Amino acid sequence: MTPAPDILDVVSDLKATGEAFALATVVRTIAVTAAKAGAKAVIRPDGTISEGWIGGGCARAAVLKAAREAIADGRPRLVSIQPENLLQEQGVTAGDEAGGVRFARNMCPSQGTMDIFVEPMLPKPELAIFGASAVAIALAGLGKQFGYRVTACAPKTTAAIFGDVDRHSTGFELDACDPRERYIVIATQGAGDIAALRAALPINARQIAFVGSRKKMAKLRERLSAEGLPAEALHGVKAPAGLDIGAITPQEIALSILAEITQLRRQTQDVVAEMAS
Repeated sequence: MTPAPDILDVVSDLKATGEAFALATVVRTIAVTAAKAGAKAVIRPDGTISEGWIGGGCARAAVLKAAREAIADGRPRLVSIQPENLLQEQGVTAGDEAGGVRFARNMCPSQGTMDIFVEPMLPKPELAIFGASAVAIALAGLGKQFGYRVTACAPKTTAAIFGDVDRHSTGFELDACDPRERYIVIATQGAGDIAALRAALPINARQIAFVGSRKKMAKLRERLSAEGLPAEALHGVKAPAGLDIGAITPQEIALSILAEITQLRRQTQDVVAEMAS
């Protein structure tokens, strides 16, 4: 009989593959409960437990709901599952949140209490930068500071100027099957604009942004459209990249681009979290 995998090994493997999940850990129990402090479970985005155990049906529904929400918005939860009489003594009902704790009712005969910490484990979003312009270099450094997995897609001779990026690709190529949340910024600025756009358009990304004016992008769209590229894909490219903050220097432009990506990420997380709740 094959032994069950160690749950921490499972967590390590999932992190390596870039999959999103939540780790639920029982941090406290009072009276009789099926699971004890230290018990853990890996919960997938669809609310299924793939490894581990945190108790039976008394805890499952509330914890799975908290896990789905945590994966959606990136924020951890502390769920306290208590019998009805204890909830009443504290003046709360099932579903209430107070002091950073979400309360749920334990309807099992044991009538014990369990506190479960639900921690989202989300892969770093990828910031793929096409080009080796001054804006591209500034954006790579800023992206690393803000926790992005930075991929620089630029000639091999430029590897040194990008510094400590996570990956350097010598061409405009990305793994189309990578499950990570991905943002592509084309900062070629005249040095390979068409090639970069051709490579970026088929890739599944949350946003493809182009560093350049609307007028320039309009001309590039006309040229690519004449080559047969779908109009809907071409019009999906955000140009100019970044929020309008009056940016002038490469560093300021990089800041405006990352600010726009951050805004898009948070807005999307809020919508997904609302759908999960």
